[in-house]
Amino acid sequence: MPVFVIGQAPRPDLAAEIEAAAPGLSITMRGALDGMTRADIAAIKPRDGADTLFTMLPSGEGVSISKEAVTQRMRTLLETTPGPVLLACTGTFKGLPERPGLVQPSAVLNGLAEALLPRGRLGLFVPLPEQAATLGASRARDGLTLSVVALRPHSDGTTRAAAMAEMAKQEPDLVLLDCISYTRQDKAAAVAALACPVLLSVAVAARAAASLLPEP
Repeated sequence: MPVFVIGQAPRPDLAAEIEAAAPGLSITMRGALDGMTRADIAAIKPRDGADTLFTMLPSGEGVSISKEAVTQRMRTLLETTPGPVLLACTGTFKGLPERPGLVQPSAVLNGLAEALLPRGRLGLFVPLPEQAATLGASRARDGLTLSVVALRPHSDGTTRAAAMAEMAKQEPDLVLLDCISYTRQDKAAAVAALACPVLLSVAVAARAAASLLPEP
């Protein structure tokens, strides 16, 4: 199955998370920014919080990039790739081709969160503070109270623990690690610190994508 990342391929860290969530799922990974130099990537800076996406580069560096620029390049990838595709980002994208089999994790996560938590407090971990308002708005609905805490993916243990402690104070009923770059290690830390279920975005998205394929 094609997996389209908003940054560049390869992403062995992401591939490992997908394999863990959906063993045996064969993937081919491409990136919206493939072919761009590091200077090119630095030039597509976000205009504001609503235009901000966070991604890990193959080098392991985390960068903020323009959602508008990514959307334009992602549209080209989708227009030339038939069949089911997993879009590896939890952001909400407008202007992409409307087609069957396009797994947009944001919509999948919203549907699952609504089924699991019709009313209550939803905790969101997001990569950057400037994304809190936009990502919070994308999850908001009647009957839901949101608690949003910033935690950069691939943070060290001390930073991760501090973020978990901050979220624990909010006493959420369900928590979503709202970025594809969060890992099983992040979920394990959340489960240990929080008295509620925790959803790991990449695992939810991978299993949704795998469900579209024929059974072996």
